[in-house]
Amino acid sequence: MSVIQSLLSEPSTNYGSIDYNKIVEKHPWIIQPNQKCVLSPDSDGLLCGLLMSNYLDWEVVGFYDGKVMLLDKKYTAKDVVFLDIEICRKEIRSIGHHMLMFNNKYFLKVQEKFANCIQPNLMRNYDAKKFRLKYPLATVHLLIGILDHTFKKINLNESAICPLLFTDGTFNVLFSYPENVLDWLKYLRANESETALHFLFENDKYSVITLMRAMDDFFRKRDEISVSKERGDRLRVSSKDGEPYNIEDENGSKKINQLAQDRTIAFLRILAETTGWLYKPTSWTWDGLVLYKFTKEDFKGQNKRLNGRNFEDFLSKNPLSWAMTSGDNIEFTLEYPSKMI
Repeated sequence: MSVIQSLLSEPSTNYGSIDYNKIVEKHPWIIQPNQKCVLSPDSDGLLCGLLMSNYLDWEVVGFYDGKVMLLDKKYTAKDVVFLDIEICRKEIRSIGHHMLMFNNKYFLKVQEKFANCIQPNLMRNYDAKKFRLKYPLATVHLLIGILDHTFKKINLNESAICPLLFTDGTFNVLFSYPENVLDWLKYLRANESETALHFLFENDKYSVITLMRAMDDFFRKRDEISVSKERGDRLRVSSKDGEPYNIEDENGSKKINQLAQDRTIAFLRILAETTGWLYKPTSWTWDGLVLYKFTKEDFKGQNKRLNGRNFEDFLSKNPLSWAMTSGDNIEFTLEYPSKMI
């Protein structure tokens, strides 16, 4: 029996299926129209922004990558919803899918810190011992499930399958960790017919070779807008050392430079064409931004073991956001030199 199969066989792993109505009861803002949002600047974040602007008229007013945040100068972090990024502040609304819990001993403490965050791994009380069972899909898939069950039926066409399997390397995960993916699809109720997730993941019309050809075509479109050191499916807003990237001064505020803006819009148009979700230029903000710089670190870079004592010390630093990137490492962001709120 594999490690994943063994973990899935444990009684504590059986959480039934997701209750989308309960999520909306606790976090009604997730289906409220005309919200302002900040995205992670990758394909998942961009898809989330496109989905929410299309169905709920949300407006994208900034980006956050763990080192840099760009936010429309008219708003504060309390005014917006962070999509594809968990923010460890109970007064800030967010949704993400990273592994956050080191040990269930700290569940109540971590849950309190993320009280206003929609987080699938916390829903199932998964910690580092079950790292192999972490949520394997993208945030946009969770958003599709929430909207499809509680707000409005999400109608996907076949061309939407490629971007939705591409994002966050979902197509790789499907075949690398099938046991875990199948368990999560059952949890997300993708087995229910006439749902968007059922159409996406149980589409009988796509043979393996047909899907490969369709994905190859999608990759080629992405590569046509890629440049050196910048793939076409993401907006780079910081360098490895945390310095702002693709950002310029303009009349006392900041803006995404024109070339980076054009590439991102080109990719959004590819996503819009394939998903059928309308790209609305007026719903995306590229200038009039305030720049926030933060400090990003990780346990391995500090030569620290991931254990209870070090995790408690880590929590005492009040990190702004974090993600377990492996069973023995956490990448995290501290509010320095800027403060988010």
